[in-house]
Amino acid sequence: MSRCLLLRVSKFGLFKSRHVFVFRDLSNNSLNGEIPEVLSQLQHLKILNLKNNNLSGSIPSALVEKSKGGSLSLSVDQNLCESGQCNEQGKEGGKKKRNVTPLVASVSGVVILLIVAAAILWTLKRRKMKALIVEKDQSQISPQNTEQDDLLLPFRKQIYSYSDILKITNNFNKTLGRGGFGTVYLGHIDDTPVAVKILSSLSARGFQQFQAEVKLLMRVHHKNLTSLVGYCNEESTKGLIYEYMANGNLQEHLSGSHSKAKFFTWEERLRLAVDAALGLDYLQNGCKPPIIHRDIKSTNILLNEHFQAKLADFGLSKIIPTEGGTHVSTVVAGTPGYLDPEYFITNRLTDKSDVYSFGVVLLEIITNQPVIMRDGEESIHISDWVRSLVAKGDIEAIVDSRLEGDYDTNSVWKAVEVATACVSPNMNKRPITSVIVIELKESLSMEVARTKYRSMYSTDSGVTLNLNTEFIPHAR
Repeated sequence: MSRCLLLRVSKFGLFKSRHVFVFRDLSNNSLNGEIPEVLSQLQHLKILNLKNNNLSGSIPSALVEKSKGGSLSLSVDQNLCESGQCNEQGKEGGKKKRNVTPLVASVSGVVILLIVAAAILWTLKRRKMKALIVEKDQSQISPQNTEQDDLLLPFRKQIYSYSDILKITNNFNKTLGRGGFGTVYLGHIDDTPVAVKILSSLSARGFQQFQAEVKLLMRVHHKNLTSLVGYCNEESTKGLIYEYMANGNLQEHLSGSHSKAKFFTWEERLRLAVDAALGLDYLQNGCKPPIIHRDIKSTNILLNEHFQAKLADFGLSKIIPTEGGTHVSTVVAGTPGYLDPEYFITNRLTDKSDVYSFGVVLLEIITNQPVIMRDGEESIHISDWVRSLVAKGDIEAIVDSRLEGDYDTNSVWKAVEVATACVSPNMNKRPITSVIVIELKESLSMEVARTKYRSMYSTDSGVTLNLNTEFIPHAR
């Protein structure tokens, strides 16, 4: 009979509240004897169906009271009566005494089995939830919390099919570049140029980076971060569609390798540095929880048609724990030369790891020197090379010689000081991103004041100079 009861319960379904089932369908089970008092002790029992059995005797008064009070839906056969109203015969009384024990044993056994089943289901559910939380914490990205297994689901409207990709890129007609992720192609959506990055099948961690970048860029928006237009997530093709950055990356222009490489003045270099710093500051202070980029470098700073700088490539990004966390313990990832040495040694990734990488980029902007320099058979990092010249006070040897002294010395010194602070071996001595932005803007103000002063006095317009004192360079 126990097996039959279990089958009946399984057929009609179970509902539970804090491990207690609230639905008992024990109909059509050939139960006999009296209804046991134990059923009235189930506090969360809402529905009880005992019809079409061989039960006899009276209904426990507690169940009758619950039924009349509306807290229990009770279904029984008509031959049963309320306690105290039955015209019982002595023979029937003897029969009840003989049958009540097996009925109580049967029903009690069923209740115990159901409670055990509930406990097992609850344990499995908790384990599944815990596994999802661990998986989320170890994932490459997520700037915001979510309860969905597939974090791409909310953004279905921005999905493109493979046939769409073929149409957008004109059958992959023009290549913009190649990297570890895959190949980037030029495309057009309604006459608007876009960059389409297709995942290579040879990319070791490409799919993880693909997911990470989609999840991040769908949630964060800033003028100094590249925008994601959409993505393709078909089984055979994974692709990302970005806004088109017409002027390539920063490193190409500094090195002159871009087909239309632009020589940047000192003011233009500072504007690019401020743009990149603003993007980084947004990730760390504008996003909740904060985001660590993990791969800040000059090739990941892209320039649009107006030479506005934007951070790109968020495939390695990580979040900082929301509840009082200061770092993430993770496998080291990044680019040699830009990689924070303390992170490399300890595996402790913090916001100051990105600050170090940004400092290296800033030194590139100032000096136009390679990150890893060669001195005979030895290699020297750009930060060590700059420190040696700072100690001598030789600012002219530090700045890109192509500028030919056309810069405000105080402005350059401030930028150098910011950069060397960023690449401090001790991460506690590195500035926070908001301070970096302020310092670089001050350096820019000095240079703007100089060029404005020179422009006004290089003409015969007779305009009277009226400069705000905060723009006037101060002697060091």
